[in-house]
Order: sequence, then C-alpha cells, then structure tokens
Amino acid sequence: MRLMSLLDPSPRPARPGLVCILLLTALIVVGISCGAGEAPAAEGFVPVHGDGKLYYQVRGEGYPVVLIHGGSTHVGMWDDQFDVLARHYKVVRYDVRGFGRSSSSQVGHSQWHDLRKLLEHLGIERTHIVGLSLGGKIAVDFALEDPEKVDHLVLAGPGLSGWQFEPAEWINEVRAAMEAGDKRAATEAWLRSPYLTAIMEDPALAERIRQISYDTEHSWVQNFRAVQLTPPAVERLSELNAPALLILGSRDANDAHRIVDFIAGNAPNAKQIIVEGAGHMVNMERPEEFNRAVLDFLPR
Repeated sequence: MRLMSLLDPSPRPARPGLVCILLLTALIVVGISCGAGEAPAAEGFVPVHGDGKLYYQVRGEGYPVVLIHGGSTHVGMWDDQFDVLARHYKVVRYDVRGFGRSSSSQVGHSQWHDLRKLLEHLGIERTHIVGLSLGGKIAVDFALEDPEKVDHLVLAGPGLSGWQFEPAEWINEVRAAMEAGDKRAATEAWLRSPYLTAIMEDPALAERIRQISYDTEHSWVQNFRAVQLTPPAVERLSELNAPALLILGSRDANDAHRIVDFIAGNAPNAKQIIVEGAGHMVNMERPEEFNRAVLDFLPR
C-alpha cells in the first residue's frame, strides 16, 4: 500500500515538514554542485580612456591575482585556473580592450593604462599578475610603469614590447586577411601558426581554442589603436624588479623561446621553468602542472 501511495499521481496536500526537508535537500545539492569557493563570479564593466570599457570577472577572497589572456582569446582561456586560484586568492580576469566582451577603441590607448584603471575601479592597490603571450607583454609593461602596484609576475610564453619577431608566413596570411576584411581567414591563419601546433593536436583542446578564437575574431580587423610603451620593455628589463616566473612550453614557437631567454638574462629577479611537451597555450594544455607552478611561486 505504501508503494502504491507513492506512485499515485492524484494531488495531495503537502506536509510542511516534508516540504522543508525537500527544500533543504535541494539547497544542499545546489551547494555541493557549486563546490567550495566556486560561488558565481562577480562581473561588470569599467570605463577606460576615451570610448572604451573593459569586461571583468572576480572570484574568491584574499590577496589579489590578475589573469591577462593572450591574443585572439578572451577570459575563457583561464577556465582551468579561475576556480582553482580563487580557493586561495581574490582572482580577477578581464578581456583586454578589443577582445571578448570588452569594447573596441576608436582612440589611442595603452593596455597597461587600462589595467591601472581596472585595478583602481576594484580598489586593488597591489597585486600578483599572471599573463600569457599578449597578457605577459601587458604585465611587463605595467610592472615597469607602475612597479609599486606589482608584487609577483607569472609570464607564460610572454610577448615583449619592442621585440622584433622573426618573419613568418602565417603573419603574412593574417595581414592579407586583415586588409581584405576577412576576420575568419585571419583567425584560421592564427590557428595554423606554430604557436598553436601543440594544442591543435588534441581534438578536445583544438575545438576549445578554435571556438575561443572565433568568439574574438573581431580583434583582427577592428580599429585597434594600442599605444606602445616608450621606451619599450625590451630596453628596460633591468628595471623589472618584481620576482618573475617564466613558464615556457618546450614546443612553443621560436620567438617565445627567444623572448623568455632574453627576459631571464636581463631581468634581475626572473627564473624560468620548461613544461615538456607543451606548446604556447601551456595553461590549457598542462593545467595541473601550470597551476602547481603558479601556486608554488605566488605567496599568499
């Protein structure tokens, strides 16, 4: 009889005690599914110089860590780091101007100055910075211009302002596509570049980086007037006093290897580690190894 009563679809008055138990159970299940330290991220936009605005997300508590993505990507490239680091730090990730949900620009602007405005908006006076590729370039520029605001740097396959890159066919293809206004062709040339050779060999990761690149392909053809640091960082590395960890995939592009060696040889407090078998997107390709290196390096 008890079994039949449970299966009986006819409506019955809800018992208050049972309703409370079911609600409490639902809340517990929701809490478990979110996980400790994984509450929904706070997000918003901050106005920056001229006509710009930056999209950002914040999660966690503690000492701040800012994540800066690479070119042709957005905040999504940090998905394997955002929650993990937020268990120990207050983590901020944002879309660089012209990428992701941040606006394009019709006026001259500096990427490091945008970062300063973001930190001011969030009330952050000093922070660790983790940057990959373009994000590494921005991190170094910011550390040179606002050294009092930077504690530690993690630079993964970083760019470097003032660096002279080797000629490459994929770059010529990108330029031709940009001149033709073909953002998809520019993105496809990027996906074939040596920077993404390793990640494109993994079908799941290849689909992920392809979608991220498609999501932000407008960055190739926008009127993107980023003002370069003067003098550039390539001439000022002796001033880079913040402790810096350089993370490099062994299969990264040749220019990335050259830049990391150059920074390691000229910045007074830089050290480097090599992640064997990884390419340029080392944080996505080897997330556990990358996260361990970051957590071991950054003080709390």
